[in-house]
Amino acid sequence: MKKYVLVGTGFRGLLSYGEPLVREYGDCAKLAAVCDINGKRVKFAAEYLESGMPAYTDFDRMLQEQKPDVVIVTTKDCAHEQYIVKALEFGCDVITEKPMTTTDEMCAHILETERRTGHKVTVTFNLRFQNFYVRIKELVSSGILGDILSVHFEWLLDTSHGADYFRRWHSIRENSGSLLIHKSTHHFDLANWILDDEPVKVNAFGTRRFYGHTREERGERCLTCPYQKTCEFYMDIDKEENGMLKRIYRDNEDGDGYIRDRCLFSDVIDIEDSVSVNVRYAKGAVMSYSLTAHSPYECMKIVINGVKGRLEANNAFDVETIKFYNREGECVNFDRSRVKPTVGGHGGADPALRDHLFRGYTEDPLHQMADTRAGAMSIGIGIAANKSMAEDRAVYLKEFLGEFYPEMK
Repeated sequence: MKKYVLVGTGFRGLLSYGEPLVREYGDCAKLAAVCDINGKRVKFAAEYLESGMPAYTDFDRMLQEQKPDVVIVTTKDCAHEQYIVKALEFGCDVITEKPMTTTDEMCAHILETERRTGHKVTVTFNLRFQNFYVRIKELVSSGILGDILSVHFEWLLDTSHGADYFRRWHSIRENSGSLLIHKSTHHFDLANWILDDEPVKVNAFGTRRFYGHTREERGERCLTCPYQKTCEFYMDIDKEENGMLKRIYRDNEDGDGYIRDRCLFSDVIDIEDSVSVNVRYAKGAVMSYSLTAHSPYECMKIVINGVKGRLEANNAFDVETIKFYNREGECVNFDRSRVKPTVGGHGGADPALRDHLFRGYTEDPLHQMADTRAGAMSIGIGIAANKSMAEDRAVYLKEFLGEFYPEMK
């Protein structure tokens, strides 16, 4: 039985890793302790999970006293690197939430430390386990398209899901690296994984014209805003998510000053809300990627063109469709009724991922478990896109990953 500790007791860490470990995996895994920079929040998390569970604000002390086999990192993105590196150097393996980290320097530090210590970092890309994307991966891997020529990937976030990133720490570039790192790393990893290819060159454009300081009718936060009755984005933090937002964040604000319901139109917001990215892959395919964080509706569209035809996948309004058009003009609709209904977070992806993490696996035919190379290639597109926008040029990933992967083109 492996011994785990968790650092970062926000919503994802507590409910997607901490609670399942204690409630569902006690026969094969032990969550020994939790850690957070917010002393009040980590105390709440420990009490919520298990009476008497140790709660730490000092990560080094937790490692020394608990001597875990594996550290789970679910802090804000910019803090991943420091905990991953310390855990590796202490002699632990690491499970980290995506993105692996936020900058090329931090990425290099993780890769160097992993190689030097010989311990392993697993990056949790849960969408690799969602049945819809598994089916796309299976079809592409079957050779139905032949050689891949091009990809169009569009992800639309509505003004509930998308807006929420701009309330949180994610909207400050120093914390998240922007949505190109925090959110798009999911999408870039899906593209890399489905195509079984690696990105080479990136060019990008981005704007922020919907959120941020785009209206004068604004306050510091929803809770105290004078425009509560007229703002279409008003959120009552005391009545959200079965009370967990209040219990995890609102009740513990004085522990670190983090405000979970900050105004969407704050002038501290410095990330893009619309981005357009072009990527060239090592095997020759090109991808156009678009992320919109203020769409009237939520939708994902992937189009993959190959020498044998075209695959169109669409996930909108809770309807999933996958169609293949061959060179004879025929269209094949792939029936997904054979797929068992999914339960659990992210369309059933979270439970499947956790089973692989905590119960182990003997086979991984679709390569769903991701290592640091996959983590680096996914954030690599986002890092290159950020550099492209800042420097107004195309960026090669080998500029900052070539030291570790000299075979890159």
